[in-house]
Amino acid sequence: MQSISIIIAIYNRKDELFELLNSLSHQTDKDFEVIIVDDGSLINLRPTAELFNESLKIEFFRKENSGPGLSRNYGARRAKNDWLVFVDSDVIVEINYIQNIKKNISEIPCDAFGGADKAHKGFNLMQKAISYSMTSVFTTGGIRGGKKSVTKFQPRSFNMGVRKSAFEKVGGFSEMRIGEDPDLSMRLWENGFTTAFFDDIGVYHKRRVDFGKFSKQVYQFGCARPILNQRHPKYTKISFAFPSLFLLGYFLGFIEYFFFQKGLILGFYGLYTFIVFFHALYKTRNISIAAMAIISTYIQMFSYGYGFLKSWILLNVFRQKPEDAFPKHF
Repeated sequence: MQSISIIIAIYNRKDELFELLNSLSHQTDKDFEVIIVDDGSLINLRPTAELFNESLKIEFFRKENSGPGLSRNYGARRAKNDWLVFVDSDVIVEINYIQNIKKNISEIPCDAFGGADKAHKGFNLMQKAISYSMTSVFTTGGIRGGKKSVTKFQPRSFNMGVRKSAFEKVGGFSEMRIGEDPDLSMRLWENGFTTAFFDDIGVYHKRRVDFGKFSKQVYQFGCARPILNQRHPKYTKISFAFPSLFLLGYFLGFIEYFFFQKGLILGFYGLYTFIVFFHALYKTRNISIAAMAIISTYIQMFSYGYGFLKSWILLNVFRQKPEDAFPKHF
């Protein structure tokens, strides 16, 4: 029998913690432990955790703020079971989440696994639009939405499981505060461990609740990617630079239009907008979400693209160390 420890690193998110624990308390398979690591929250989260003491095996720890990766390591060291399952504090899991994990790890040989994220029917329109942008084949290539979109799946910490022995072998999450999960996946590969995608353990991921916060989040993701490329050059892909090319192309389109009275480049962006709208409409069956998906898609592409371009220049042109260029990332 495979034993599972759910590890939740959290900062403040009291309401989200309640929703996540509530979803875990209704699992069809109740044989698992939950380890909550309060990463120096400004509010008291223990009373929320204690509401589920009778329905869940919960261990609650509070520590000084160090970022999600090191907080997950803190929880992993205290885990009693063979498999560590990391979920973000702003997700909700389905009733058969644990059951399906156990079924998959007993049938599919792997050392780490991940699943997709999606929008819950109860999420607001903006959250659903952002979820579309983060999972669509026309934005991220679908790498967060399904295994058919990738050749080698890279688990992410919003929905990620690792054998405790493999996790300990590679030293757990690194000191990176952003991009720590793809960094872990690539270090697992570099040490000969294998990863898999489980298509029946999707989680409902709230993400950011407004476009401003979403923009800041994906900007930080963009900044992190050249750092990861520097750490793991073997896994660098030209596709990582596509959002930056998308951003630069947009400005070139306006230059072409105003100085040469041509609209060929902007015509491409018009076609792209058309495709995104109707694809989002097909996926969500909601015209309001589809319209907002255009906004969230451009925010994602521009913000990530700018972050990637800035980081690439600082690291490769000015030869700055990542810790000096982005001190808040460490």
